Amino acid sequence: MRTDTGHAAGITRRAALMGLGAGLLLESTPAPSAPVARAAALAAAARRQVGVTLAYDPGYTALAFPNGDVPRGRGVCTDVVVRAYRDAFGLDLQALVNADMRRHFGAYPKLWGLARPDRSIDHRRVPNLATFLTRAGARLPLPASRGAWRPGDLFTAMIGGRLPHIGIVSDRGPGVVIHNIGRGTREEAALFDHSLTGRFRWLDG
Repeated sequence: MRTDTGHAAGITRRAALMGLGAGLLLESTPAPSAPVARAAALAAAARRQVGVTLAYDPGYTALAFPNGDVPRGRGVCTDVVVRAYRDAFGLDLQALVNADMRRHFGAYPKLWGLARPDRSIDHRRVPNLATFLTRAGARLPLPASRGAWRPGDLFTAMIGGRLPHIGIVSDRGPGVVIHNIGRGTREEAALFDHSLTGRFRWLDG
């Protein structure tokens, strides 16, 4: 005849085995690597701008410093990137680009006739962001295969051969990007719509 003590011991052993099995199951499902998790966080931060930034507005605006921004209901393609890095990682490209330009102004493009950095606009210009990211070691070769792009990659492109553009590769399918190309921030399959000029992966900060 089974005693209550034996019955209790059996329950305890089964519970222990079930707990061990659950632990093994958890251990066999690895957590995402840090770069993958950071890429997902960057894409998510960019995606949160969809439905918020509804207009494209390239007008010059004097900004606060640091962490200055135009109202989030409007902006340009660079603002999608700047806001995503601020929201995802607390990285302020306005301050970072300004600091690098003050030290190395000669390394940046001379397309706007400026004799010194302008902290209200420099980080909102695609050629300056591309230069900063290159100097930060984030530039990668353009891949031979379309499938080699990864979520969180930044792309630059030339629209109509004359207008520089930038955006963030989404984690929701090949060729899907998050950008503002004139109609507010959108997530759409548009990576290969224009001539690509650069690829960057900047997830370390």
